[in-house]
Amino acid sequence: MQFIKNTSSGKVSIIGLVIKSIIGLGVILGIIFFLSTIDFPAPKKEIEKIIPNENFKIVK
Repeated sequence: MQFIKNTSSGKVSIIGLVIKSIIGLGVILGIIFFLSTIDFPAPKKEIEKIIPNENFKIVK
């Protein structure tokens, strides 16, 4: 008696592919929505540093 190995190679179900892509898209959109609700810390004022012209040297 021989065993017959049934594999699904070459048999791609279009319905299964559509369902997997919809689930993947939903997960990606859920992650984006979740990250947009998080309030990340940001500086309150603009940081500005004045560099005096004395420190610059001309290099030729």
